[in-house]
Amino acid sequence: MKILKITAIIAFLVAFLPLQAQHEEHLVGANCTSIMVGCKASADGSVITSHTCDGKYRTWVTMEPAADHKPGTMHKVYRNTMHTETPGGMGGVTLAGEIPEVAHTYAYMNTAYPCLNEKQLAMGESTFSGPDTLFNKNGMFTIEELQRVALQRCDNARDAIRLIGDLIKQYGYGDGGECLTIADKKEVWQLEILGEGPDKIGGIWAAQRVPDDEVAVSCNVARIGKLDRKNKDYFMCSDNIEKVAKKYGLWDGQGEFLWWKAFPSSYSGKKNFKEREWYIFNELAPSLNLSFEADELPFSVKPDKKVDVQRVMELFRANYEGCEKLDQTKNLLAPRRYRNKEGKIVTDTAVSATANPWMGGTERDMYNMLKPGTVTFYRGVAMSWCSYSFVIQCRDWLSDEIGCLCWFSVENPGQSPRIPIYAGTTKLPQGFDVCGHHRYNENAVLWHYRKANKLSQVQWGNAKKLIYDNVLRYEEKAMEELPTLEKKVAALLKDGKKKEAQKILNQYTSDFAGATRQTWSEIERTLWERYWTGF
Repeated sequence: MKILKITAIIAFLVAFLPLQAQHEEHLVGANCTSIMVGCKASADGSVITSHTCDGKYRTWVTMEPAADHKPGTMHKVYRNTMHTETPGGMGGVTLAGEIPEVAHTYAYMNTAYPCLNEKQLAMGESTFSGPDTLFNKNGMFTIEELQRVALQRCDNARDAIRLIGDLIKQYGYGDGGECLTIADKKEVWQLEILGEGPDKIGGIWAAQRVPDDEVAVSCNVARIGKLDRKNKDYFMCSDNIEKVAKKYGLWDGQGEFLWWKAFPSSYSGKKNFKEREWYIFNELAPSLNLSFEADELPFSVKPDKKVDVQRVMELFRANYEGCEKLDQTKNLLAPRRYRNKEGKIVTDTAVSATANPWMGGTERDMYNMLKPGTVTFYRGVAMSWCSYSFVIQCRDWLSDEIGCLCWFSVENPGQSPRIPIYAGTTKLPQGFDVCGHHRYNENAVLWHYRKANKLSQVQWGNAKKLIYDNVLRYEEKAMEELPTLEKKVAALLKDGKKKEAQKILNQYTSDFAGATRQTWSEIERTLWERYWTGF
């Protein structure tokens, strides 16, 4: 019993102190990343959207069933549902209002920001805040509740955008500047939304389609530029945008109107990008040689080669190690001695094993006090304060139950394995029904991975191979097994055996999650054994 108590205390210190140190000025406006891939830009024809939910958001997840509703039923719209501890918890949750319910609602995956439904409609999210002057606290809908309603009622991206626009106009938008990256079986769109100002219930919004042969990125920065309303196949917008911009002095009415210039993010200054957009675009389209010093980056780019889902997962692990421009650890050097090929002992320097790309502000300040300019903070794609992340594929050549595949992860996306969850899944594994942020809780899925992940950061240089090898091992395991699983499920669905198909999908996700949970527990033990003399 004493050993268990000590383990719990140590785990608390390892997990929470770095998180507290990192919740500082660098977090402001920098909480989510989404990568989008058009069907002709992807290696297999998938349409891809994604999301890193960075910050202290709930990590419990449920698969909400489809439902039929009687005439006169009302749908309750809530606020503050993203921080509860359990699915039934209502602490801090308030009722914002009600809207008429529809006769039938689709099943959907209920993450903090709801992310997919049974019809292969999927959504990522990224906050860009925008001008405070447009915020209206009396608007009924926050972004996550717009996502929820759209996933319950729509089966394609365009209808989802139209519905969200209608709800904003009728009931009001009561949130800061937000972006949704909405994908279906055919295409992916970027939708950006703001309030209409404190004296008007409503909102403004613009949506731009990502060309099928291109990729796009949303990282807490408004990205849409010129609004080509005549090109209805690529643009959808509210009709009040320019009027609102002029009313609040955000555009003088002269020259070409650019959405991102009128409604900029304070996080990005006067640009439509920061380090993440630049890094991801240069990784996928290096031939463009995009400059970090440029005033503007394109909305989307054509990748030099087709992008598969594993490449998107790899980009979600990006912490800039090895990137000359952005690597935060490159100046943290330590001497090393080794024998070269000739057998001679050589002494030189290398990045210290204790250097890690997720160091907190206190550690950065210490290095910079010893020598100014040693560490410059750059916000990576993978962050230690991430609650959960996913990469979603929508595939039109498969039935909806298996065509929509969510590669789900909790905790740091640079360290945790991804668990396959299909749209046809109806029950999630052990531990998915409780949020791990509220307290140390070994039953919560977050803690199945957090302890090993945080412990590995103490000597990241010596531990990262162990982490990466296992992340990739499970990735490859899924890639090898899923085609057989999908073939089996497709046969059952063809024979009308939907419940049997759902049972197989549920069991596969449960078994896969259980195996990764066991492995990360073994990694934790291995690291404690390795550090027995100290850190």
